[in-house]
Amino acid sequence: MPSRRRAKAQRVGLALAAGGVLGGVYEVGALRALEEAIEGLHLNNLRVIVGVSAGSFIGAHLANGVTVTEMIRGLAAEDGSEAMFDQSIFFMPAYRELARRGLQLPAVISEALTQLAKGPEDPSFMGTLEGLGRSLPVALFSNEGIREYLAKSFSQPGRSDDFRRLQQKFFVVATDVETGRRVVFGDQGMDHVPISLAVQASTAVPGLYQPVEVEGRVCVDGVLLKTMHASVALDHGADLLFCVNPLVPMETGSEDAREALGKRAVQRGGLPALLSQSFRILIHSRAVLGMERAAQSHPDSDLVLFQPESTEHRLFTNLFRFRSRRKICEIAYQQTRQDLWRRREQLGPLFEKHGLTLQLDVLADPYRTVWDCLEHPNRRELSVADRLDGALRVLETGLTRRRGKGR
Repeated sequence: MPSRRRAKAQRVGLALAAGGVLGGVYEVGALRALEEAIEGLHLNNLRVIVGVSAGSFIGAHLANGVTVTEMIRGLAAEDGSEAMFDQSIFFMPAYRELARRGLQLPAVISEALTQLAKGPEDPSFMGTLEGLGRSLPVALFSNEGIREYLAKSFSQPGRSDDFRRLQQKFFVVATDVETGRRVVFGDQGMDHVPISLAVQASTAVPGLYQPVEVEGRVCVDGVLLKTMHASVALDHGADLLFCVNPLVPMETGSEDAREALGKRAVQRGGLPALLSQSFRILIHSRAVLGMERAAQSHPDSDLVLFQPESTEHRLFTNLFRFRSRRKICEIAYQQTRQDLWRRREQLGPLFEKHGLTLQLDVLADPYRTVWDCLEHPNRRELSVADRLDGALRVLETGLTRRRGKGR
């Protein structure tokens, strides 16, 4: 018979937000830190998992029993069967779309030049420009590789591409672009849709990937409506909900940021940097607002948000740059550990209420890295500041225990 402590722990949920490929990598590093530092937290045995965009890709693996350690191993693998973040999965050019639209382009350009010669005041000029827009491709990449990869992975023994056959509740959120409403795959009436197809739909970032048609609905990235859709997890019984949002706007005006990135990094980075920062601002503001609304609508549940520090300028990088994935995973791991340590007096009692224990000894160890879970971990070299901070943590942990025994 399960203990009361274990029964409480089973009512824990997880909400994973969007963030591109590197956002998914950040979530893996953050989850490793949470799983390692919180006794009783079993990420493959949660009551409910909700994923949006990149979060749905990571959540689908967790719901299928793929451990965080296995994901880290897949992240470290350059190629082969274990590679989980293979560039070919995410960046397959949309050849058919590019070719179909490209064939229309010469005629449209010719017509536009003809109308321009007549003058912009010609009534048909604006119509010609509109035609030019219709000849442009709606996406640069095909997301069919994502669906194929997941379908193959979830066909292995012990895994399933069927929401209804999973051990816990798992939901993937997308946006119906023609109605502006959310589509919750895995919910009643939509649980027959294959998980791989649902994730393909949820990760269809407009302009980057093609929209995905699912039973008459034209679906795109679920982040268009909300960042995490935490309420979905709360509605399905989560008393304690861990939320991970990998994207925050970067504070590029600090001295450290200016030294690393230079002055006016956003402006100098051109359109990609401006779009990245704008997307981060949008995602972050909606994440905070969504958390507040979820807390108000579910006052008896506890929500805990984990996200990077806005001053961590090393995260101000192209969200789809694969070469950065190992660095991002380690940063996520260390940032989440630091966050747990800073909020230990608040989070410790909160976790205890739900049958979980924050392990201060683990958080106090300055030598841990995200790669320690692998067979041959890469021990990191610590600076003097890191060593001093670690020593102070160990000392503080010991003093706290002594005070507790003296009561």
